[in-house]
Amino acid sequence: MKNKSIMSYPLSSGKDGIKIQPDKMEPEILYHCIYQNKIMLVYKDHNEILNCYEIDDAEIVSRAATSNKEDIEKILEEYIEKENLRKK
Repeated sequence: MKNKSIMSYPLSSGKDGIKIQPDKMEPEILYHCIYQNKIMLVYKDHNEILNCYEIDDAEIVSRAATSNKEDIEKILEEYIEKENLRKK
């Protein structure tokens, strides 16, 4: 996962839900946020279609909630590899 810190992050969560700003998303970059004890993963594919996934594994969510951004990306990469979720 690449880190795009130049532009504002395209996902945010609040009491009213998750706000997604697709116009700020780079294709094929995985973005994440935590909402209602779930990690929400969103990416825009090369056809500009949004793909959304959620992780509700309590251990992973807990680890991510108490980690910095770089560590969260490592945690998510490990989870994706462990669960064999990588796109083929």
